[in-house]
Amino acid sequence: MRVLLTGSAGFIGTAVGEVLEADGHELVRVDLMLPMAHGAVEPPAGTHHLDVRDAAAWTDLLRGVDAVCHQAAVVGAGVRVADLPAYAGHNDLGTAALLAAMHEAGVDRLVLASSMVVYGEGRYVCPEHGDQAPPPRQVAALDGGDFENHCGRCGRSLDWALVDEDARLDPRSSYAASKVAQEHYTSAWVRQAGARAVALRYHNVYGPGMPRDTPYSGVAALFRSSLERGEPPQVFEDGGQVRDFVHVTDVAHANLAALRAVVDDATAPYAAYNVASGAPVRIVDVATLVARGTGSETGREIVPEVTGGYRLGDVRHVVASPARASAELGFTAAIGPEQGLPAFATAPLRA
Repeated sequence: MRVLLTGSAGFIGTAVGEVLEADGHELVRVDLMLPMAHGAVEPPAGTHHLDVRDAAAWTDLLRGVDAVCHQAAVVGAGVRVADLPAYAGHNDLGTAALLAAMHEAGVDRLVLASSMVVYGEGRYVCPEHGDQAPPPRQVAALDGGDFENHCGRCGRSLDWALVDEDARLDPRSSYAASKVAQEHYTSAWVRQAGARAVALRYHNVYGPGMPRDTPYSGVAALFRSSLERGEPPQVFEDGGQVRDFVHVTDVAHANLAALRAVVDDATAPYAAYNVASGAPVRIVDVATLVARGTGSETGREIVPEVTGGYRLGDVRHVVASPARASAELGFTAAIGPEQGLPAFATAPLRA
């Protein structure tokens, strides 16, 4: 299969490309090489240095392509109002331009990199009143050290529950809003163009090749950098936030499974899937697991510092159900956090 891979030189795109090539596929690599993601590093040989927002200008690259794997995006929390144009431009406009160019070139199969951030505050349950949909947490409560979501009827703290793909989409940051927009443009394209697409909602991705100390760095990379400086990792809130950390190699294999399914018409015309390890972990435990893998007594003895600080737009808990991806794509993550996070402490990162 001939696959056009956007964002091919990025953290996830690199891993996806390696897995696709190992499976025998021919790649057309495209990456803008944004400095915030790549620094001054040159793209790998054979990479087309192009902007997805100008996809109509490179329609010829799409001719003869069987499917597109769209990883290119501006990522990060997007907590500043000033970030809005960058997310809307690269992610929203870029995806719309790519879909239009695909239609012009007669390419009608797509795998889209989405994110768990589309769910907002995840899923919550009150022991007495059942499922609840909490509003955004209030600044006054956060300032007072109350980080939990509360039942709107009885006021008690809510327990988290697994989120499946039918949950409502509730973006709480500019990045999240852009990922929802990408999904909506894609589902509209599927209907209008008679095409097929799969959106993969990645949870917290980590692993070798992750950027170091950039807006594209995940929290695991930031914890690792602190440990390398001999400093305790800084953990926001009370450290009890629960997430799912999924290894980049597993994410790459999820893309391979999705490409096979979408080309073989093995899914609904438009389908979204959680890509998760299935092993929820608290953020403070992420810091501890990374410290455990440093290989030095100094690193292992450093205790994470729970700061009580917070970022507006962050959510308390969001943990996915991986059941649908397992049942319909045949994808199950192979690397859990107990194995992957300690190994990440000494994995090679990109500068």
